[in-house]
Formats: sequence, structure tokens, C-alpha cells
Amino acid sequence: MRRRVAVTGLGVVAPGGKGVKAFWELLTSGRTATRPISLFDAEGFRSRIAAECDFDAAAAGLGPAEVARMDRYVQFAVAAADEAWRQAELDVADPWRLSVCMGSAVGGTTRLERDYVATSHAGREWLVDASLASPFLCRALSPASLAAEVADRVGARGAVRTVSTGCTAGLDAVGHAARLIEEGRADVVIAGASESPISPIAVACFDAIRATSTRNHDPEHAARPFDRDRDGFVLGEGAAVLVLEESAHARRRGAVVHAEVAGFATRSNAHHMTGLTAEGVEMAEAVRHALAQARLGIDDVDYINAHGSGTRQNDRHETAAFRRVFGARAYQVPVSSIKSMIGHSLGAVGSIELVACVLALVHGVVPPTANLDTPDPECDLDYVPHTARERDLRAVLSVGSGFGGFQSAVALTGVRRP
Repeated sequence: MRRRVAVTGLGVVAPGGKGVKAFWELLTSGRTATRPISLFDAEGFRSRIAAECDFDAAAAGLGPAEVARMDRYVQFAVAAADEAWRQAELDVADPWRLSVCMGSAVGGTTRLERDYVATSHAGREWLVDASLASPFLCRALSPASLAAEVADRVGARGAVRTVSTGCTAGLDAVGHAARLIEEGRADVVIAGASESPISPIAVACFDAIRATSTRNHDPEHAARPFDRDRDGFVLGEGAAVLVLEESAHARRRGAVVHAEVAGFATRSNAHHMTGLTAEGVEMAEAVRHALAQARLGIDDVDYINAHGSGTRQNDRHETAAFRRVFGARAYQVPVSSIKSMIGHSLGAVGSIELVACVLALVHGVVPPTANLDTPDPECDLDYVPHTARERDLRAVLSVGSGFGGFQSAVALTGVRRP
């Protein structure tokens, strides 16, 4: 019998606020966190706006030695894990039954770029001075260090892994973590994702493929998923961590259960590195299988947290996928994109969106899609424009699309009785 997976702790580092409470207040207010880039001089870049985190490592409990060895995205993850761990009030007796599963799309790009500049001699091709490299460069080079640092923080000695599947990494990390519990290989898993991609190399990457918004004159209104006038996504950063726990284990210790991870599926389009098929077949398949695993029908889903990146092809692709799965009911289920408020933090955003979904279930509130002034006629569903909406939620769905053709879906349910 498949074991049930409870969510007993949440932690967030996100643009626009510090911690879970501030994150939820931002989402339900409909405010946006996009501003001109301040982390480096973005003059000369096509897109010069981003959703940055106002992050103070010392205030988050990180000492100078930890800051020195951790890339910014690892600092985010550790801070989010600390918040989630405190909220879960865990005292794990068996560290061998405690696991960690974290996700990231691009890893330690900030440290890697900084050390590349430090070790390279400008104007002399490929001449480098290795003595100038940071002793912690190897940690930035290895995505495994993300999960390893979180594992060290909580004393996990079970399975520890980092998932890197592009922009679905945050969903996939939580989905794979849930399977560890379902299959009896762990009792508790610290799961989530982190990203800090606001660096020259990452911004240049998305400039080159013209994927990001150029609404530099009006950053607060730049992220506009499903809107007729959208012109690309806004790069973001952040982290989210969920404490997942076997349901009976949580009940025995009297833990507060916020929601359950009921289903997970992932598919690939085998089509194009950045392109999507217009029909949304692969996302539809991921959704169908996640719902089947969760034993949910289309009438059971009360809210869909969309990928909603704000690119023309993505928004139309997933709208088609929802129509394909839900038929006429697709027009009755509220759909929204929180990327309109916090930007697109690549691999981290799936976990951040799952925290938003858990909070939606707990509070009975659907977060809105900001900046949706004039809907694209091809995106004709109920995208909850501008204002949060109270609604009794029993089950919610979160979906993601990633470069490489990855398509993932996670189904969450409100707390059920045993």
C-alpha cells in the first residue's frame, strides 16, 4: 500500500519579502517585486529588470564562514530549510530515515562567473592564474553541494540528491522526494529548490534567445502572463523548502499537517530545447498521470497554479493542455501565475509555487495573476486577474515547463482523515 505524504513545514526566500508570511502577503495583495537589476551593472543588456530577493545572510542565521563557502543560491536554500524545519518542529530520532532532495537549473553561476573573471587575464586568450580561484570554487561547480549543505544543516544521513531538470527542477525535487516516502525509503524528506541566476552570464543567455521582457521603463508591469501585450518572462531568484513526512509518522508526533502531496508525474516533448508543441500534449499527459496517481478526477481540482511564464508560446501551450485534460471544466477552474509577481526563478520556482499552493489550500485563497489587463484571445480561461479570490479548495494542481522539453505536474490535497 502506497504511504501518504504530509507537508508539515514550509520555508521561503522570495522577492518582495522575508519568509512565508511576507511571501503570502505579497501574493494575496497582487503586488509585484520586479525592479531594475541592482546585483550588477546591467547597462547594455537587452533586459535590465529582475525580481531580486532582499536577503541578509546574517539575519538569516548564516555566519561569515558559511557565507564565504556558499554561493548565494545555497544561502537561500539553507535559510528556507531552517524556516521549514522550525515550523515542522521536528526532532528526528533516526537520521538514516531523513533524506534531502533539492533542485536547481543553473547552480552556482554567481560564484562560477566571479571566479572566471578573477582567474582570467583580460586580452590574453585562455591564459589563467589558478592561484586566484576561490578555495570554494569546487562547491559552485558541483550542483550536489546544494543538497549536501542542506543535509549537513539538518543532519540527514539518508538519500541526498540534487535534481537538475531546468525549470521543472523545483516540482521534480518535491515529486521525487514524495516517492522516497511513498515507497518506504524515508520517513522525512527535506525537499525544495533554489536559484540565484541574476548574473551577467544568465541574463545574457536569456537576452540571446529573446526570452525575457524588455519593459525596462515599467518594471512593475513587465511580467504579464496570459496578457495580449506580454513580451517575455522576468528573471527572478529565490528558494523554497517543504518538509515532507510520512502521514502516520506526522500523526504520531502530533505535527500540524498543512496538505498532502498526492500525485506527481513528469513527461518530455522530445521536440526542441526551448520550443513547445502548440497542442500541449506532453503537459496534458503529465497532468493526467499526476491526477491518476492522486486518485483525483477533473471535477476534484479547484485551482491550477500555472507555469505562466509570460512567453507567447508557453501561455498558449499550457492553455491548450488544460483544455485537453479538463474539457469544458477548464473554463470553471481558476488558473493563475504567481510569476507575474515574483518573476521566474528557473529551477526554484516550482517549489516556490508549491508553497503558494499549500498556502492556498490552508487559507482558502487563490492568488491572482498580476498585470493581466487585456487577455490574449488564445488564452481564454479564468486567470484570476489582479485580485486574490476566496474559494474553498480541496485539491490543487501545479504544473511546470522546462527547457529541454520537460513537463511536470504535482497534485496537492487538503488534509484528509486517515
